[in-house]
Amino acid sequence: MEFSLIFHVFQKKITITSMNNSLIFETEREISSAFIDSSVKMGVAQSVLLVQDNLTESFNAMDCDGVIYREKFNAFWVFTKTKVHFERRPDWRESITARTFPIDNLGMRTHVNTQFVDKNGKTLLVANQEACVLSLENHRPLKITNLPYPKENFPEAVYNEPFERFPSDFSDDEFVFEQQIRSSQIDMSHHMNNIEYIKLALCVFSDDFLQSHEITDLEVHYTGESKEGQILKVYKKEDPEVHGKIYIHIKESDRCVFECCVKIKD
Repeated sequence: MEFSLIFHVFQKKITITSMNNSLIFETEREISSAFIDSSVKMGVAQSVLLVQDNLTESFNAMDCDGVIYREKFNAFWVFTKTKVHFERRPDWRESITARTFPIDNLGMRTHVNTQFVDKNGKTLLVANQEACVLSLENHRPLKITNLPYPKENFPEAVYNEPFERFPSDFSDDEFVFEQQIRSSQIDMSHHMNNIEYIKLALCVFSDDFLQSHEITDLEVHYTGESKEGQILKVYKKEDPEVHGKIYIHIKESDRCVFECCVKIKD
């Protein structure tokens, strides 16, 4: 669950002040080939990676990123939930503006918004991420209010739709496939990387399905840790009441390590 990544996108300009609030971190980015999928648009999992990229840089600008917390406070960030709404996925080589900012400090956790807009200022996606800080020594939660992190004057949220509670009762009939975790999926915490879970979850859909159906919403919960060599079992079920709403559940043995929900455009 620990957050880690590698920067992939060509970055053209960075500003710390935008939208009349110094907590808003803004970058101009060009969507590179590393961030597209077979549709030649920014992929769904890659979109979350770019959201995380911008968040990491924004935290660095506020002197509260994982490197600083590790070195000065023996602590690290854990991102537990992410929710994204897509208006339109940008095309390969399209230039976008990405804005990231915290919207609260609840003591033991925080929420961070990100908004991508096109060159005309039209929203492409909005995202909300939930995070907490753990001690490196005992992995217990630490109060964010005791660390260098904003405590007031937060910008107005662009996306604060509440996180959902997902079903946990997946049957053998809803099992789709299993996969062993490989070394390329491991991050600096020596656990499976967050984005790799999303990529694995989306494999319940064929490429033909993804080409002909548009994902409008994605919500993911990182509920456990998994390591190289472990076998992950992936399950899928459709919401019986909401058309186009699909739940995906990933288990290691009997533990749920990841769960998500996607909504498909009618």
